Amino acid sequence: MAKARVAVLISGRGSNMAALIYAAKHPECPFEIVLVAANDPQAAGLKLAAAEGIPIFAQSHKGTKREEFDAIITARLKQAATEFVALAGYMRLLSHAFVNEWRDHILNIHPSLLPKYKGLDTHERAIGAGDTVSGCTVHVVTAELDDGPVLGQTEVAILPGDTPEALADRILIAEHQLYSRVLADYVSREASPDWLLGQVRAIALQLPEAEEKTSHGAPGFFIKGGKFFAYFSSNHHLDGITGLLVKASGVEEQAMLIEQNPDLYYRPAYLGPSGWIGIRLALGGNDWAHIGEWLRKSWSLIAPARLHRAHFVADEF
Repeated sequence: MAKARVAVLISGRGSNMAALIYAAKHPECPFEIVLVAANDPQAAGLKLAAAEGIPIFAQSHKGTKREEFDAIITARLKQAATEFVALAGYMRLLSHAFVNEWRDHILNIHPSLLPKYKGLDTHERAIGAGDTVSGCTVHVVTAELDDGPVLGQTEVAILPGDTPEALADRILIAEHQLYSRVLADYVSREASPDWLLGQVRAIALQLPEAEEKTSHGAPGFFIKGGKFFAYFSSNHHLDGITGLLVKASGVEEQAMLIEQNPDLYYRPAYLGPSGWIGIRLALGGNDWAHIGEWLRKSWSLIAPARLHRAHFVADEF
């Protein structure tokens, strides 16, 4: 699988940016840094990035509306063919349009154990509250400040007589270790069969009367009291493929799909002669809306008439 293309946004010295750049140099790292962008042309991290051969972009946000500035940043990210965005001390509130554009593809590192102490002055607040432990958090960025799903945390002890500055120094060490590890896991999650199964399961079990059970050693999804409409296959019968098996309209559609896109579609063993189609899931960049359509179509081909009627009525409302 090709390395994920990551852009880093900074506002200052960029110590977390540097940690990501150096982590990306390891040959087994699943991501590469393709751009470092800053909202301050004097940000010290830009010099380091440039010295390491990373393309840089800088433009002051002053005098520009938030949405307009974020549109400029998005344009440069797309020009660099960015797939994921890592915020590393980027001291800007993001517009809803920017967050929506990069939904589920922006990560941030925050110097507290979220959900505690969102926003600024985290070390002062932790010490002032009498906490015995603080730390750092990597999370998915959403429209609400420091409120996205937590991906990883590292605890750092608060020492007797600690100062915010001393605590910040120790937490920064933890940040440098945590961010690259969590980012690596996140960008490569589509190569994980467990993660892929979780995504398939979440879609499949939303369908009317859909249930799950293991069939012939593989997770399968069926209509209660009826037949299977999908199977999740991971190296089943040692074929080396992680895929979703769904029912097509017949062998004619199966053959057409494989001819049109042989990298995505394949003819599964055993079920192939019955018109089922395999969809490879470990290629990266899955179109989950498209996969959801296949699950609904396969369910529709299996579902009894009573469920079709009920589903049609529900859709009407």
